[in-house]
Amino acid sequence: MGICQSLCRCFSKSHEIPVSSSSDSPPRPYQPLTVSTPGGQNPSFPKAPSSSQGGTILLKPYVDITSLYDLRKELGRGQFGITYLCIEKATKREYACKSISRRKLTTDKDVDDVRREISILQHLTGQPNIVEFKGAYEDARNLHLVMELCSGGELFDRITAKRSYSERQASSICRQIMNVVHACHFMGVMHRDLKPENFLMVSKDEDSQIKATDFGLSVFIEEGRMYKDLVGSPYYVAPEVLQRKYGKEIDVWSAGVILYILLSGVPPFWGETEKEIFKAVSEGNLDLKSQPWPTISEGAKDLIRKMLARDPKKRITAAQALDVAFILNAEHSLIMSEPLLFSILCI
Repeated sequence: MGICQSLCRCFSKSHEIPVSSSSDSPPRPYQPLTVSTPGGQNPSFPKAPSSSQGGTILLKPYVDITSLYDLRKELGRGQFGITYLCIEKATKREYACKSISRRKLTTDKDVDDVRREISILQHLTGQPNIVEFKGAYEDARNLHLVMELCSGGELFDRITAKRSYSERQASSICRQIMNVVHACHFMGVMHRDLKPENFLMVSKDEDSQIKATDFGLSVFIEEGRMYKDLVGSPYYVAPEVLQRKYGKEIDVWSAGVILYILLSGVPPFWGETEKEIFKAVSEGNLDLKSQPWPTISEGAKDLIRKMLARDPKKRITAAQALDVAFILNAEHSLIMSEPLLFSILCI
């Protein structure tokens, strides 16, 4: 199989295992919504019936979201909800509003999961490279999560569109991802689903900052507990997840997979099917010798080895990774700044 065909077939958008609230379908094209009602009220957002009844999800009184925000064009949609551009009426600032239909939260687990995600977003807001959380509101029809607007699109789409990365650029992205991992672990959170699809570019600028945005599979860490849930996404899942005995070290593994992709254009472990991918992850044959690895610095390869150490106890921590030369030097442009010769091809 030629390199172009190989890249196209192995590097594609992944999905969570099992499918959950964080499994999003591709967003529809942006289409401004027609406004035909008085005062600019969008017909797609009829006002929620006034009620003194408390919401069953947030356990607070209903709030009419349109009294606080003007909801504008659709930005994307997923299994559980639709994300809109919204403008805060009091400040005229733009935000993103994810509206989740209450009818789709059919089980107690669905409700518990969304409550946990809100709690984690509130807990982590203000940390480096994590999307700012504005607030959660519930009405008779929907649950609305208002967050910082990141207008540059997904990191995944930037990777496939850019097609080539220098070591400095890859290091800069890796540093920001490790900022997220370090902040999460320091604040007692395990992400459990790090992948390029779950990072947004703040702007469309070439050197845009990235921010983690999806915490649907994240949990608060319980000291001493080994987790058994089979979660994550196939290419990025750590081997101990497949063994159903893991801790926060899995986030470093997933970040290592992303760095490998940035530097080589392909995932380190892949197959034609999910089963084959899991088999490759379990076997752990890490290739750092074939092209383009001979042209990549030893510092970069050494960091990948440490991030993809099969023994979680021997795996580098996020704090340690942020202190290695490959990451530190990115801030001072001391490592290779020429684009690597490979191309990451879009699907």
